[in-house]
Amino acid sequence: MDRIRERLDELVAGLDVEDRLRGDPVELVHRFEAPEDQEIVGLIAAGLAFGNALAARRSIARVLDALGPEPAAALPSLGLSGLRKRLRGFTHRIYTGHHLAGMLHRAGALQSEHGSIGAAFVEHHQASSGDLRESLARLADDLRGRARSRGARHLVSDPRAGSACKRLVLYARWMVRPADGIDLGLWPVSPADLLIPVDTHIHRISRNLGLTDRRTASWATAEEITAALRELDPLDPVKYDFALCHLGVSRECPSRRDPIKCARCVLKDVCSVWSSERRGSAKKAR
Repeated sequence: MDRIRERLDELVAGLDVEDRLRGDPVELVHRFEAPEDQEIVGLIAAGLAFGNALAARRSIARVLDALGPEPAAALPSLGLSGLRKRLRGFTHRIYTGHHLAGMLHRAGALQSEHGSIGAAFVEHHQASSGDLRESLARLADDLRGRARSRGARHLVSDPRAGSACKRLVLYARWMVRPADGIDLGLWPVSPADLLIPVDTHIHRISRNLGLTDRRTASWATAEEITAALRELDPLDPVKYDFALCHLGVSRECPSRRDPIKCARCVLKDVCSVWSSERRGSAKKAR
């Protein structure tokens, strides 16, 4: 684990954050300065971070254009009917403007009632004794309301159901981790309580590093990976997420072994794919 920590620290230190942000949904959140706007834009960006990255950014931008320069202020002034009109005809994968309007209307209500979405989340976190799964599930209940359509349930997923809930967990990471040019540090919750957002890239690379041997990207898989990362940094276990995810997104860690890319990867000597290939080559040489 000491060697994995060294290699992951090297990966983070060598990351061109400015370059990677250009293709990441969180870059759109940083275009807004007011915390209340960042909460709303973060919710939209994380919620639509599904499928092709370029298509997701286009969809996020379309919603932001519909809301105008002050998204948080637009929600109570538009109301549910106004949001539905503004987002009429919007689609992104299985989501429609109707789904987005409902979520945003309820997000605006949380801000009006609690002062911020973060304040509502903190109440849930305290009430659930710091159980991230339950506190996020309660926040999801708030944002989903009584909606029962497949699109609404997928847009705001329920951690109680057992899936990794990557987009909801990603939103929590953006809002909770200290402001570092990537995450925003808006919600007063300990980063130690966070879970790593598990997508196909994080899952595959984590398996390669021996952080999990689970074959599906479930909530249990996210817990297992985070537990391993917590050995590396108990106070901020998911600080490696952005660098690891973009290692996969950039295809610098391809889904199949690439001798050239793998040879120059800082993680190669702690990666099972590289090690197994080296062992195989050594056997052939003998």
